[in-house]
Parts: sequence; C-alpha cells; structure tokens
Amino acid sequence: MTAKKTAAKRPPAKKVPDVASLAVKEGEDAWTQAELDEVLTELHGYADRLTAELHDQEIELAGLMRDAGDGAGQDQADLGATSFERDHELTVVNNSREMLAQTQRALARIDDGSYGVCESCGNPIGKMRVMAFPRATLCLSCKQREERR
Repeated sequence: MTAKKTAAKRPPAKKVPDVASLAVKEGEDAWTQAELDEVLTELHGYADRLTAELHDQEIELAGLMRDAGDGAGQDQADLGATSFERDHELTVVNNSREMLAQTQRALARIDDGSYGVCESCGNPIGKMRVMAFPRATLCLSCKQREERR
C-alpha cells in the first residue's frame, strides 16, 4: 500500500502579469518589467490611499447623516449649511468610490492582459498615456470624442 502524502496548503502564487501581452502603439517600445512595476506600484499605492480615505469619509458621512435629524432649535441658515455639508461629503465619498473602482479596474486589466487597449475602438491607448494616467481606458481620440458629447 502506498501512503498518500498531503502537501501543506500554500497560498496561490501571485500571478505576475506578462509584459509581452500588454498593448503598445506602433512605433513605441514594448513594455518592460520595470515600467509595468512602476505602474503597478502607483496603482496599488493609489488604491491603498483611496481605501483609507474612503473609510474616513464614510465615517464622517455617517456622522452627518446621524445628526441630520437634530434640526430642533436650528434656524434655516443652520439647516441649509448642514444640508450643504452633507451633500458635499456625499459627493466626495462617491467620487472616491469611483476613483477606487477605476483603479481596481486598471489592475484587473493588467492581470487579464487588456491593459493599454482602448475600450471604445480596441486600438492601443499608447504607453506614454497610460504611464501618465494609469487609469486611462480610452485612447486620446476616443477620449476627445467622448468629451465633445
């Protein structure tokens, strides 16, 4: 009889994105591992910072929402200022959530090899554009067309 050896469970190895699969425009050099590492470091740092900011903003917003019913004894100007502050904080929280989602989407696109490909036309975005703005999902001409609408 042969005894089966059970291997100790190890966490799955982190998948290293393949730089060869990332799109570049004609005339651009292919991605290097150092360039990809720079973009990954920036995106991960940005995601960590946004996650921490979002946590703090949500606590602040929860406090503002909890105090929303405390209108007794306040004049209309105080109520208006409180309402404005609550609306502003809600806008800031939603903006942070959207930026975090864009960052996570960029990281997912790196993992699946579609990073640097325009989501509208399917052409390469351009390595310099995504290095300058790592969350870019549209090439320059598609982005300009979108902004004109």
